[in-house]
Amino acid sequence: MSKQRVLTGITTSGSPHLGNYVGAIRPAIEASLSGDYESFFFLADYHALIKHQDPGLVHQSTLEIAAAWLALGLDTDKVTFYRQSDIPEIPELTWLLTCMTAKGMMNRAHAYKGAVQANVETGQDEDTAISMGLFSYPILMAADILMFNAHKIPVGRDQIQHVEMARDIAQRFNHHYGEHFVLPAAQVDEDAAILQGLDGRKMSKSYGNTIPLFLSEKKLKKHINKINTNLLEPGEPKDADSSAVFQIWKAFATAEQTTAMRAEFENGIAWGEAKKQLFELINDQIKQPREKYLQLLENPGQVEAVLQQGAVKAREQSAALMAKARSAVGIRSLG
Repeated sequence: MSKQRVLTGITTSGSPHLGNYVGAIRPAIEASLSGDYESFFFLADYHALIKHQDPGLVHQSTLEIAAAWLALGLDTDKVTFYRQSDIPEIPELTWLLTCMTAKGMMNRAHAYKGAVQANVETGQDEDTAISMGLFSYPILMAADILMFNAHKIPVGRDQIQHVEMARDIAQRFNHHYGEHFVLPAAQVDEDAAILQGLDGRKMSKSYGNTIPLFLSEKKLKKHINKINTNLLEPGEPKDADSSAVFQIWKAFATAEQTTAMRAEFENGIAWGEAKKQLFELINDQIKQPREKYLQLLENPGQVEAVLQQGAVKAREQSAALMAKARSAVGIRSLG
């Protein structure tokens, strides 16, 4: 029996931060190394264009995100790792699926509805600053998924609807043209760590409270020292469960280290000392990946070569599927 396929899309907008690492990158790499699934990872650079029209940012972010995953241990001999834009069959399949997708389905997409609602609340026209990319991107996402007949799609709760849309589009295509696509399902990790940021809220670029993953030691220490704490003095017991310092510690520590730090909090550890220990814990874990990451940034051709190898591997699948899909819809040789 063949293994089930798991496909993970990686947004190429901005540099990765500790929250990305703990909540997505680390568990995805660990799962890929288990050998339980056939894993596909792709850099979603077409998707990045929906939010960003700065070519320098899109280009640099693609390099940084690819380098980060490689530096953190993604084994490209065991997975298929490619850049979305290197697979020409994806936009072609997107058009075939667009012609099978009801506009009403796109009207119900959360991202589009959210943008419309924001416009209405600010007294603007409903369609202000809404591109067709934003409106129809669930179809591009469906093409990403269906192109490789992925069974499971790891996503956050906000993306479940889009995986369900991909499933609906696949069913419609299969019903009309015959069985061509596996029906995908969203895979939500209920235990995925959600890291707190500098201000205690969820670590997010939109809040401006992130700790970038590969900061220099000096800058990492400086960022950790910025984590919000209360005014309790050294020697005064502190509540570990309400502390961002402890919450971040727990995401990187072993069970034994977590128990020991909780005891330190109960015994009134000074905030400065807690932050010093947190810095040392994180720095020890990312020191070697940081060196690898910086080396890859200095050698972008090395990253490009890995992506091109991944594209060749991916296109063994995509070219074959696209040939069948073209034929199914009637786009085939006349002879």
